[in-house]
Amino acid sequence: MNFIANIWKHPKTSATGIMIAAVTIASTLSQQGITLGTAGTGTVISLIGSLATALLGLLAKDPGESSGSTGSTAKLGVWALIALLLLPFLSGCSGKSVAQDIVNWTPTLKSAVATVDTTAALLAPADALVFTSVTTGFDAAASLLVAQAKAYLANPSATVLAQLQAAVVTFQQQVNASLLSAAKITNAASQTHVLNALNAVGTAVTAILALVESVSSKAEVAQMAAQSTIKLAAVRSSQDDGLAAAMVARHYDEPVEMARAQVAQVELSAAEAGF
Repeated sequence: MNFIANIWKHPKTSATGIMIAAVTIASTLSQQGITLGTAGTGTVISLIGSLATALLGLLAKDPGESSGSTGSTAKLGVWALIALLLLPFLSGCSGKSVAQDIVNWTPTLKSAVATVDTTAALLAPADALVFTSVTTGFDAAASLLVAQAKAYLANPSATVLAQLQAAVVTFQQQVNASLLSAAKITNAASQTHVLNALNAVGTAVTAILALVESVSSKAEVAQMAAQSTIKLAAVRSSQDDGLAAAMVARHYDEPVEMARAQVAQVELSAAEAGF
């Protein structure tokens, strides 16, 4: 009876929970190749997920809410937006919108790489040599990735996407190699500076990688993963999820709690894809 009473007292929260469950189940079925048939140009599963997400958007942003329920509405909005993370696995994102999001990440990437360029001056001499040697190619890799991101926004073709895929995987591997090399730095102060700088670059590159994955076919993602010889599991102990969440929250102007969920989802998805 308490269960039914709670539904009656909190209809919006209950409806949000049902919609999140629908998106989650649709995502799981989609990943397993279960479509339940076609609906227009898509599948029944993708249609269910899209409709549930649309309703979540309405529930999370109700203009009729009173000011006294702001906190509750904010929490519902967070959960609704977390559910949006599952959409790329349903039927693929709009190439144009993802391309714009990728380009939107490039200023953060360039800023992080600029920080890497100045970090060596903060390190002990021996540590600076190690750090410089493993980050030498960052400027060129960042410039190429930024150029490919802009090219894909202007022309989201299969050929340009392939070039973008290659650029982001190459940079991701450079970051992973640098994180492994950071273990050679034993000076505590130097290591802190190094890991902060590398994790900032890594967060931007990982965000772009996740976005590129969302507009790539399963075969293309598998090929990208095959080119990733240094897996994320190998550098997991050097990653800073707190820093990553803070960057994501700042980029999307969202609560850190939601950003943490996004970071966790991206890491899980990347691992399942073979990165």
